[in-house]
Amino acid sequence: EVVVAQPVWAGVDAGKADHYCMVINDDAQRLLSQRVANDEAALLELIAVVTTLADGGEVTWAIDLNAGGAALLIALLIAAGQRLLYIPGRTVHHAAGSYRGEGKTDAKDAAIIADQARMRHDLQPLRAGDDIAVELRILTSRRSDLVADR
Repeated sequence: EVVVAQPVWAGVDAGKADHYCMVINDDAQRLLSQRVANDEAALLELIAVVTTLADGGEVTWAIDLNAGGAALLIALLIAAGQRLLYIPGRTVHHAAGSYRGEGKTDAKDAAIIADQARMRHDLQPLRAGDDIAVELRILTSRRSDLVADR
C-alpha cells in the first residue's frame, strides 16, 4: 500500500475545558473527529496525530476563537510551526445554514470550520509576529516559570 502525502484541514471548535477537532482531506472526507481536553499533553498528542494523518502533506488548522480558552492551543500550534487560520464565530454561524444537520453541535461546528478553511482563500493566518502571538508567548513563558517555581 502506497501512502501519498495529502493536505488536511483541522477545524477546531474551541471551548474552555475542551475543544472539538474535525480533520478533513481535500475531498472533505472526515479523517478524524475527536474531543480533546484543553490540556498541554492532550493538545500536543492531537497535533502529532493530525500531522501523521497528513503524512507529509500540508496541515492547515482553523479555529473559531483567537483568545481565551483557545490560547494554549494557539500557542502550541504557533510554537510547532503549524499553519493556523482564524475564522470568526459569526462566519461559522452564517456558514452553518448551508450545511446539513439539525441544531448546533461541537462536532458540526468543527466540521464547518475545517470545510470553510478548505474552501476559502480570504482567511487570515495567525502568525508568530502577531500581537496575540507575542502576548501568548509572554503568557506561556510566565506559566512555565510558575510551574517551575512550584
